[in-house]
Amino acid sequence: MSIKTRRKHSPVTAKAFVDPVLESGCQLSMDGRGSWRDNVFVECVWRSVKYECVYLYAYDSVAQARTSIMQYIDGYNRSRPHSSLDRKTPYQAYTSLLPPVKMAA
Repeated sequence: MSIKTRRKHSPVTAKAFVDPVLESGCQLSMDGRGSWRDNVFVECVWRSVKYECVYLYAYDSVAQARTSIMQYIDGYNRSRPHSSLDRKTPYQAYTSLLPPVKMAA
C-alpha cells in the first residue's frame, strides 16, 4: 500500500505528518498495517505490561488501572535490568547518554 493510499486511513500517514518528516531528511518506515516489525521493541514492552500487570487484576475504575499501570511502568524503567542494555535499567541506560552537568562551586 502506498503512502498516498494510507494517508486517508491513518493520522500517522497523513500529509500533515508525513511531509514535515520527509522535509527534515528522515525516512518513513511502514511495513504494513499491524506489522510487528514496525515497533518490535514497543510491542515487547506492551506485552510485558499486559501479562505482568493488566491481565492480573480486575480494576474497579479507569483511575485505578491508570495508577497501577503507571506504577508498573515506573518500576519497569527504574528497577528492571535488561540484558539488551548490558544489565542496566532503561532509566540507567537513558541517563548514561545525557551530557554531564557541571556542579556549582
